[in-house]
Amino acid sequence: MELKDFDYYLPEELIAQCPTQKRDESRLMVIYRNSGKIEHRIFKDIHLYMNKGDCIVLNDTKVIPARLLGKRKDTGGRIEFVLLKSLGNDKWEVLVKPGKRAKIGKEFIFGDGLLIARVLDKTPVGGRIVEFEYQGDFRELLNEVGRVPLPPYIKKEISDDKRYQTVYGRKEGSAAAPTAGLHFTQELINKIERKGINIVYVTLHVGLGTFRPVKSNDIRNHKMHSEYFCLPEKSAEIINSTKKHGNRVIAIGTTTVRTLESVANEEGIVTASEGWTDIFIYPGFEFKIIDGLLTNFHLPKSTLLMLVSAFAGRELILNAYEKAIRERYRFFSFGDAMLIL
Repeated sequence: MELKDFDYYLPEELIAQCPTQKRDESRLMVIYRNSGKIEHRIFKDIHLYMNKGDCIVLNDTKVIPARLLGKRKDTGGRIEFVLLKSLGNDKWEVLVKPGKRAKIGKEFIFGDGLLIARVLDKTPVGGRIVEFEYQGDFRELLNEVGRVPLPPYIKKEISDDKRYQTVYGRKEGSAAAPTAGLHFTQELINKIERKGINIVYVTLHVGLGTFRPVKSNDIRNHKMHSEYFCLPEKSAEIINSTKKHGNRVIAIGTTTVRTLESVANEEGIVTASEGWTDIFIYPGFEFKIIDGLLTNFHLPKSTLLMLVSAFAGRELILNAYEKAIRERYRFFSFGDAMLIL
């Protein structure tokens, strides 16, 4: 398939610049894959589409304040780092802007010297490998110096960084939020559990590589960034039991899909594990685990749109996007949600 097959026109005013006042009052489009039927609901109604014995799988990653604004040590020129991946021993893979200032050997200062970074190397995709110097605890300093790295299409800062975190996020490590989960409140989660629906967790630390533009006209030539994941033993047991008894596994977000489908065998069984995945899911992929998917509305030509199209069919998804635009749904990270069954 070609990149242009996943393009669509989106009016700029439909890109959500801030979250809804209440998490679970965003809109929810429900799509039935078999019939093509589409319904329009409010997110807090999502429990109506879940049955006793089903299992929903949440990504419990938490966004770190990975955006660092500083200056070059020798010239004072401004610099911006976004931490992507810890490499151990105070070394990180980072995105840098402007990149021309981040030459190998150069040093940068953040938070009036609380953090000092030296560039060690370049990465194949234009990032940098840096090493930090500091006194004290790195995580505490990062919380003091860093900011939550909002996507570039969000043009203003949010007043409460917690709105770019899920209410259940607990394992720090992401450079971006698993945005499908932003709609859940703890009260809604409790209601779902009381209905007899199992809730389990996986971890996938979202790197900005997930959102890296696809530049190959033939999408099969695109290479995904690897991201850390963990599927705990308890979660694996409940997921396998759900499948065995003929109930549905519903993934909350594309990051959850990528985790589950990375560890599934040909028989549709998952095994507790952790590691790194660079799985790229596009039309033609054979899903082994998920029976439903909750996701937000994604950017044109993105790997996320390709994943959703693989699950529901490209024509059905692009038709649904056209309806969403006509109905003035809000798009992207702070936008509305889509439930595909």
